[in-house]
Amino acid sequence: MSTNLGSKDGVLIRIMKVSDYPELKNFMGKNFFNSEPLCASSGENVQRHHEEENDKYHISMIEQGTCLLALDETQPGRIVGFVLAGAQYPSDLEKHRKEAMEMEQNVWGRICVLLSKVEIDANVFERYKAAKALYSHITNVHTSMRGKGLGGRLAAALMDVGRQQGFPLMIAYCTSYYSARQKESLGMECVYSLAYADYKNDKGEVVFKPEAPHTHLRLMLIKL
Repeated sequence: MSTNLGSKDGVLIRIMKVSDYPELKNFMGKNFFNSEPLCASSGENVQRHHEEENDKYHISMIEQGTCLLALDETQPGRIVGFVLAGAQYPSDLEKHRKEAMEMEQNVWGRICVLLSKVEIDANVFERYKAAKALYSHITNVHTSMRGKGLGGRLAAALMDVGRQQGFPLMIAYCTSYYSARQKESLGMECVYSLAYADYKNDKGEVVFKPEAPHTHLRLMLIKL
């Protein structure tokens, strides 16, 4: 499979390489963590949470050939968007649950506990009788590129990669209202949702309070 997945309006999408990761990490620090609703509303320096573990996880995804970069062709090498994605298996549900429970409960740890709950409650592997799924972990575009369809292009390109690699399903956990709406426009279906106002800790306190319209976490899915 070609590493270049198409050029449009001066933006090239290609398969990510491990050598791209240092620049990607810098991009994430400036663009993702201050825009993702749960991170942005926390007031914490989320990129520094579990940083070494997250680096290893992201690189393991890149090594699978399932992560994408969007690059500005007028400024070679300038990242304007990306997708981190990788294979997920039924055995990962219990693995993620144990990992999340052992994590320090800063905001990233609390997000992992929430995602583990959603994974287990939704259990798409049993529901769709699937042995694996392509998990779209993070999609993010530069603020200057929002509203121009780049996020949709990245998601559609990832679906093509998933089909070529033999994945029966693609799933995404959308913490943002806008990301869920974008994926819905591409044919992904919301198969599980949880209102943030209903997700509480042992003391009965709401754990996440992002600003409207980010009111729910939605699990989006499409059969490939």
